[in-house]
Amino acid sequence: MKLARDTWLIFQRQLHLLLRNPVWVFVGVFQPVMYLLLFAPLLKPALNAPTQAEAYKIFVPGLLVLLAIFGGLFQGFGLIAELRAGVIERSRVTPVSRLALLLGRSLRDVVSLLAQAVIITLLALLFDLRVFIGDLLLAYLMLALIALMTSAVSYGVALKVKSEDALAPLMNTVAQPVLLLSGILLPLAFAPGWLQGVAKWNPFSWAVDGTRALFNGDVGNERVWQGLTIITVLAAAGVFWAARQFARSVR
Repeated sequence: MKLARDTWLIFQRQLHLLLRNPVWVFVGVFQPVMYLLLFAPLLKPALNAPTQAEAYKIFVPGLLVLLAIFGGLFQGFGLIAELRAGVIERSRVTPVSRLALLLGRSLRDVVSLLAQAVIITLLALLFDLRVFIGDLLLAYLMLALIALMTSAVSYGVALKVKSEDALAPLMNTVAQPVLLLSGILLPLAFAPGWLQGVAKWNPFSWAVDGTRALFNGDVGNERVWQGLTIITVLAAAGVFWAARQFARSVR
């Protein structure tokens, strides 16, 4: 009960700070919207899709996973600012759970990501994208787990490096191969065999395939449950590791 109460208190505070300056939600969604409006229309001929709606069923799920990955991986910059301002230091004298310090922030990031995902999905509906609400909610669960994992890892790394100058290149180094080996922009079915083999070791490629299956109404596809299982395990591992970093930093 104490963990739940402390997590709720931290979440409320972090969400209040976000709502005081909601422009960041729209800044975060700006680039994906540009991809949706300016890049996605090129996919119908490139993918030989029968309709534009079919092309969007391929592209939009990948775009949402991209948003969850990048939106989470760069949350550590805010924590470094809090470290510099002494916010984390002052937490040492409070009885708040150290795990709650992480979970409250990460849940704020999950809510922000889901708000951005809803905006992109609503815009995609204007381009004849259609998806069942149950499948969409399950896809949002996948996105929430990805955001939870990536934001937790970002916070843990931020507590390790304690510098924006070190965090930025590190996150970019990780994010680029993850992006290219996930089939986010284009399905890996079009890639050479060796590249598909390498991509199988990327857990996010399973998440992308699972999310695409959900947008196609194929909830029974094995990639859906495999992706959910893999991401759930990684999210739990990421939260566990990041919580240890918080415990060491706030003693």
